[in-house]
Amino acid sequence: MNKDTIKGTAKKVEGSFERTYGKVANDQSAVLKGDAKKAAGEAQKAMGKAKDAVDRETKDEY
Repeated sequence: MNKDTIKGTAKKVEGSFERTYGKVANDQSAVLKGDAKKAAGEAQKAMGKAKDAVDRETKDEY
């Protein structure tokens, strides 16, 4: 697990909280910001997983 995986997971959770707050407070801006943070977190987490896979493959070759 690398930094991107951890940071992506944290960003995804933060986005979920912000989205939930927006729904409770009836704040559409917060809902949209939360959705954006959640999507960015998912992308960063996926990038981290891809980096991990590359690291595993390159370590196996050497």
